[in-house]
Amino acid sequence: MKSINPANGELIKEYEPMSNDEIASIINDINEGQEGWSAKTFVDRAEILKQTAAILKDRKEELAELMAREMGKPLPQGISEAEKCAWVCEHYADNAADFLQDELIESDASKSYVSFQPLGAVFAIMPWNFPFWQLFRFAAPALVAGNSAVLKHSSNVTGCALEIESILHKAGVPENVFRTLIADNDQAQKVIEHEHIKAVTLTGSTRAGKAVAEKAGSELKKTVLELGGSDPYVVLKDADVQQAAETCVTSRLINSGQSCIAAKRFIVVEDVYDAFVDAVVKAMGSKKVGDPLNDDDIDIGPMAREDLRNDLHEQVQKSIEAGAECLLGCQIPAREGAYYDPSILVNVTKGMPAYSEELFGPVASIIKAGDEEEAIAIANDTDFGLGAAVFSEDIDRAQKIAAEKLEAGCCFVNAFVKSDPRLPFGGIKQSGYGRELSHLGIKEFVNIKTEYIA
Repeated sequence: MKSINPANGELIKEYEPMSNDEIASIINDINEGQEGWSAKTFVDRAEILKQTAAILKDRKEELAELMAREMGKPLPQGISEAEKCAWVCEHYADNAADFLQDELIESDASKSYVSFQPLGAVFAIMPWNFPFWQLFRFAAPALVAGNSAVLKHSSNVTGCALEIESILHKAGVPENVFRTLIADNDQAQKVIEHEHIKAVTLTGSTRAGKAVAEKAGSELKKTVLELGGSDPYVVLKDADVQQAAETCVTSRLINSGQSCIAAKRFIVVEDVYDAFVDAVVKAMGSKKVGDPLNDDDIDIGPMAREDLRNDLHEQVQKSIEAGAECLLGCQIPAREGAYYDPSILVNVTKGMPAYSEELFGPVASIIKAGDEEEAIAIANDTDFGLGAAVFSEDIDRAQKIAAEKLEAGCCFVNAFVKSDPRLPFGGIKQSGYGRELSHLGIKEFVNIKTEYIA
């Protein structure tokens, strides 16, 4: 298992996968440790989360450099990611006890209520694109609720995975309550089968989600899946075109375009189509690409791996062959590293990869719609349902479209889709199920228990 710097292809470190016996031993330890952990008070567990937040904030520059080395994230974005991880820890430290307090319910009993008890050991399978945030948005609520956890991270960010383990242990999480597993995909299947694993959470591709859901389903284990997305951003004729274009471009290029909730398809009514395209071309063309650790003031780093860059380019070329037109980029740059310049495709129609597949990189697909009704139909014409946005100066109408007509788990008005510890996050359709964050997220990995006293 290799960690490779995507900016220059240099090997950072090789890691030997753990043996099956070693993994099983760790899971047994985690199962034993969970009992003592769950016996601690919310106050005790919350204090450890606060210590975790303090470490994350204190070391944010160092952690950003680690992310830059392993998966190419621009340094300011890495710093923001570490700060956001601290925020989610603080949010659940402050609110978990209230989120999980007993709920009294009137019935024919003398007393009846619902309590929330931890499930036990949870297996987290996490992706490389937000190597700290994806884990902490699960771990903060799961741990403070009294669960233990084991992590299998993407092999290219093993350094981040081990650093997460170190941070949690330094903050006070016992070693037998959270561990990182260095394991391959076949071993992950065996982890799901282990009798002491009570639930599984995965953030990743739809293909991976289906495989995990199938295995977990055969074991009757709870799952939460946050999968791919092809988020539509609908621009109506009364939108502030400049603001909409800048917001769409910002969203499309976050994390060098490698975000499940990035704007993927810009769906624009024909009344403002030309003006919007001009604004997007200008905005994307101004972005600077470079090495996060050696170039100053960059907006976009390399993609995380060369194979991912090559897959993206193939999707772009197939779309062009099918009739899409390239207005910007669409070529692999002649430089070392897994780079792909900001790219724009127009004349995108149904059947093209740029219309129906997730383009996981800095490529925008712009689709013209005749009117609002057609724009909404195009937005929903996807197997995915993670995020969506609508732009209009008629806030009431835009809110109604977001609430009632767009098929997604997160719908934003005049803003790009983002996750927030205070708000539930997750998708529908092929984008998965379950919710993370907010009071709903912490209740995904608890036993919602009815208590009835005659």
